[in-house]
Amino acid sequence: MALDGAFLLAVKQELEPLVNGRIEKIYQPSKEEIVLGMRTRTGSFKVLISANAASARIHITNQQIENPKVPPMFCMLLRKRLGSGKLISVRQDGLERILFLDFETVNELGDVVTVTLACEIMGKHSNLIVIDGNGRIIDSLKRTDDAMSRERLILPNVTYTAPPREERLNFLIADESDMSDRISACTGKSGAKCLISVFEGISPVLAREWIFRASRGNDLTSENFDRETVSRIVNEIIGTRNRFFEGNRKYTIISDNDGNLKDFCFDEINQYGSLMKTSPCTSACETLDRFYSERDRTARMKQRYQDLFKLLGNTYDRILRRTENQKMELSESEKREELKLCGDLISANMYAMSKGMKEFTCVNFYDENGGEITIPLDPMLTPSQNMQKYYSGYRKADNAQKRLKVLIEKGEEELLYIASVSDALSRAVTENDVNELRAELAEQGYIRAQKGKQKPPKPAPPLEFISPDGFTVLVGRNNKQNDILTTKTAEKTDIWLHTKDITGSHVIIRAEGREVPDETILYAARLAAAHSSAKNSAQVPVDYVTAKFVKKPSGAKPGMVIFTNNRTLYVKPLEAEINQL
Repeated sequence: MALDGAFLLAVKQELEPLVNGRIEKIYQPSKEEIVLGMRTRTGSFKVLISANAASARIHITNQQIENPKVPPMFCMLLRKRLGSGKLISVRQDGLERILFLDFETVNELGDVVTVTLACEIMGKHSNLIVIDGNGRIIDSLKRTDDAMSRERLILPNVTYTAPPREERLNFLIADESDMSDRISACTGKSGAKCLISVFEGISPVLAREWIFRASRGNDLTSENFDRETVSRIVNEIIGTRNRFFEGNRKYTIISDNDGNLKDFCFDEINQYGSLMKTSPCTSACETLDRFYSERDRTARMKQRYQDLFKLLGNTYDRILRRTENQKMELSESEKREELKLCGDLISANMYAMSKGMKEFTCVNFYDENGGEITIPLDPMLTPSQNMQKYYSGYRKADNAQKRLKVLIEKGEEELLYIASVSDALSRAVTENDVNELRAELAEQGYIRAQKGKQKPPKPAPPLEFISPDGFTVLVGRNNKQNDILTTKTAEKTDIWLHTKDITGSHVIIRAEGREVPDETILYAARLAAAHSSAKNSAQVPVDYVTAKFVKKPSGAKPGMVIFTNNRTLYVKPLEAEINQL
């Protein structure tokens, strides 16, 4: 993933309407991010500039970004040098990943001067540098001294020099014959790496896409670059160039089947086939805004509920170990009948026994064949005491068996519940979803309730979908909402669905007195599969039944129900709905 020079050119073109606009606000929401509030004749805009190695970029944003109460030093410098400044130009040298924002402003003496903000979008070398009208550095977000780099110093009062630049072609203006010659001369590399070494300002995903299209889906290396292949590659590059200049760009965000954002491009991407999903955007700034805001939100969410995942995992393991030990004890208690047998035989043969015997052999009258059995004895006990010892062991094992069956059943129910909460947490979309799960776990005693008079999170409504036949389908977000859907929302004639023996959401088809067609049941079943822990499986069993046959046992954990008269469908999860969420 990289913001390449060609994509940066598209961003530059979208920033050009801000020329002659003035800076209203400058704030620094994080260590490596700056936000410029710009006012133009058409309205107000926020320009976000990031020098973070993992998310370096510049674009107009619509996100609500918090303004820290105490501005950092670099933010104070920008306010002093650029406050109320007028943007007079946006420059880019070819397809270099640097945008120069030139501002006309007034200095301390009242003179009108030009101050440039150099936005270097270069991965781990990204930086924001303030330059005066004489080309000297005023300051930068990240300073580089001679101990860090011998080639390029980034320090106050040092003359600004551009980063070292390789001799590569600009595919937007290069001649076709030059492109063909340079591609043909490339050796010893994969097809995509060859194109990256020939052309400046292109990302790996775009280079791979050109190779994919030119090779019709085959993997190419530079050794396979015959005249016909090179011609096809150049034709694909020319096609991308034409779409770029004609304004027919296909801004695309790429994500995997789990919804994790992976890459973006200004051209259509087909190289991944069914392994990845693509979603279109209308502009370069919208693409970057959506991609990074969603990715950052997801990262923040994962960081915030990582402790919950760890807690649930540890709790599940602890309950599993306890249940396994109880099953072993239950297996041992199955020997209780042997204890009773020994007590009965001692009682029947007590006349032939005496204190001090270590064992006693007698006829086992419970054996149809009349076989003999040897009973171990405690020589320190009388025959009567040995008999009582065996009977006591029998009663203890019998009581343990009864209790262990209840405890094991309870443990397995707890395991199912913890798995269901983990599944709901993995599908949490908002912070409120996570807070609801925290509140549920606190009610069940798995975590401590937060101290203070904090308001409980406002329950979000269930997910709502409309089937192809026009029926409303409701999907629970968590166990408590599953209970509400099943026991309060659902009417007796509604259809209830749930994945068979798999944790997931309760799904309700609102019948509203109508006959529910098979197409709607299939649609709802695929939704149930999509909102379960089996969402990535090819075939998922889903039970469905009229809601009147679904009951919640007294004292059962949230989300736990019993049902009868059910039927089962095997369906593929509804992937489109997963991506929508």
